[in-house]
Amino acid sequence: MNLALSLLGACERHPELEAFPGVPYGELLPRVQRLAGGLGVEPGERVAFVLDNRLEATLLYWAAQWAGAVAVPLSWRLSEEELAYCIDDCGARVVLREGDAPPDGPAHPGALDRDEREPSLQLYTSGTTGRPKGVPRSHAADRAGAWSQALQHGYAWADRTLGVMPLYHTMGIHSLLAMHLVGGCFVPLPRWDPGEALRLIERERITSLYLAPTLFHDLVHHPELGARDRSSVRALGYAGAAMTSTLVTRCAEAFRPDVFVNHYGSTEIYTFTIGRDQLAKPGCAGRPAVNTRLRVDAGGEICVHLSSDEAFAGYWNRPDADEKAIRDGWYHTGDTGHVDEDGDFWIDGRVDDMIVSGGENVHPLEVEDVLASHPGVREVAVVGAPDERWGQRVVAVVVGEATPEELDAHCLASPLARFKRPREYRFASELPRSASGKILRRVLREEVER
Repeated sequence: MNLALSLLGACERHPELEAFPGVPYGELLPRVQRLAGGLGVEPGERVAFVLDNRLEATLLYWAAQWAGAVAVPLSWRLSEEELAYCIDDCGARVVLREGDAPPDGPAHPGALDRDEREPSLQLYTSGTTGRPKGVPRSHAADRAGAWSQALQHGYAWADRTLGVMPLYHTMGIHSLLAMHLVGGCFVPLPRWDPGEALRLIERERITSLYLAPTLFHDLVHHPELGARDRSSVRALGYAGAAMTSTLVTRCAEAFRPDVFVNHYGSTEIYTFTIGRDQLAKPGCAGRPAVNTRLRVDAGGEICVHLSSDEAFAGYWNRPDADEKAIRDGWYHTGDTGHVDEDGDFWIDGRVDDMIVSGGENVHPLEVEDVLASHPGVREVAVVGAPDERWGQRVVAVVVGEATPEELDAHCLASPLARFKRPREYRFASELPRSASGKILRRVLREEVER
C-alpha cells in the first residue's frame, strides 16, 4: 500500500479524531488534496521544502505523498551552499521555503496507483564527514517503519505525540507516520523550546515522547518541570545517541512511564534494535527489531541485513558510498558494539570514535556514563587526543561545575578500569551538536588537537 492510500484509509477510518490539534482527519484530506493540486508535479518528481516543524510542513509532506511525488525535507540550519547542493543533487521540481505562500490549487485526485516500491521520501544524512548523502526511501519501507514504531514503542489508539524531531530526520518522519496508523495526533513544535514543550505536554495531554537524549536532558533539567502536569505521558522512546544511566533515571523519575525504550537505527534502515526496558538496563540497545537481522563482524562493527522491510535500496547517485557501506547484502553501520551474556546488543561507539591508548581500546560511552553520574556534570563527551607516549590520551570535555580532581576521584571510585579514566579535562559552556542533537565528536577532536 502506498502512502496516499494509507492516508486515505486513515481519514476514512477515523474522521472524527484529531490528526493535528484542531484538525480532524475528516478535514485533513481536503487540505492535502488542494495543496497537492497546487504543487503541479508529476509522480516521481522531487518536492523540496526548507521549513521548521510547523503544521504547514507536515501538510506539504502529505501533499507530496498524495501527488505521488518524492518529499525532500531539508534542514533550515544548513548554509545556503549546502542547501543549494542538496536541491541540485535531488533535482527538485519545486522548492518551498519559509514565507512562501501555500501552493493551493484544485483538488488532486491522488496517485492511488503509485507502486509502493517507488520512492516517497529522500532524506539527506548529516554530512559530518563530507557532502550529505541522499537516502531515497520507498512507500513500503516508510510504512513498515511506521508500523514498527507503533508496535515497538507501545503506541495505543488515538495516542498523542510531540512533533519536534525535525521532518528532515527519520525520527520526525516516523513519528508523523506512526500517528496516522493509530488514529493519533501529531502535535507540532516548530523549534525546540523545552519550556514550550512542557506546556504542550500539559495542554495537549501528550501521551508519548520520542526525542533525542539531548532534548530529554533539557526537559528534566528545566525549571518549569515541577510546575507542569506530565501525568498524561506513558511512553518514552529515545534515539540518535546513547543515553547515560543518570539521564535514564531522571527521565523515569520525571515521567513515570509505562514504556521506556531505546530505539537504535539509521536513516538507511529505520530500526536496528529496540532496548525494551531502559529502567532495568539503561543504555542497552536490546534485541534486533521485528524486521531486522543483525550481526557483529570480526572487527566489532554492527551490520544489518538489507532484507529488512524498512531498508533503503542504496544512496542517491553515490555508487562510492554504496560500495563502502553495502557488502554481500549487509549494511555496515559504522558503529561498533557487542552482545552481552543475556543476548542483548550494546553500542560501544563509532568505528572512528574508538580511542586506542597504550595499546588498549577505550570506548567513549563507558567513560561518559561514569562521569555523567557525578552531580557536578550536566553533560560530557570523551574523545582521544594525540599523545607521544600513549598514542592517544583520553580527554573529557565537561559541561558543569566539578573540578578535574573531583572527577578523577569519582572515576577511581567507580568500576571503570584505571587506564580508561581521562588524563585531561576540558570545560565548556556547551557541546557542539548536529541538527538532530548528536554530539559532533569530530569537532571536539579537532579542538583538543590544536
